[in-house]
Amino acid sequence: MMRATCLCGAVRFTSPALEDPLACHCRECRQQSGHYFAAGRARWDALLFEADAGLRWYRASDSASRGFCGQCGATLFWRGDDSPYVRVALGALDGPTGLRLGRHVWTDEAGDYYAIADDLPQEGEG
Repeated sequence: MMRATCLCGAVRFTSPALEDPLACHCRECRQQSGHYFAAGRARWDALLFEADAGLRWYRASDSASRGFCGQCGATLFWRGDDSPYVRVALGALDGPTGLRLGRHVWTDEAGDYYAIADDLPQEGEG
């Protein structure tokens, strides 16, 4: 199990090992997090919350919601409608994680202020 928390501790949870760690460069992820969103995938029902008083959800599009801490503003989750899976922000995990990014998605929407400088696979759309 991996332990995760927001910046202030109002949201604390454990997750099974995350799958498919990726970096999403879409406009929405960049606007919410301030840069690209690095996240891994887990089943929503496998997350165990120790504290969730600060957890808030924002309906970001017609097909997904984004979870964050309403107290400190930390970006925590992305969840597609009707999906049993959730994307968990890698930055929220207590380290070491042993995870490595495996790919970049939505690279056609990447900001013009940075370059993707590794050799990982890049997908224009997610």
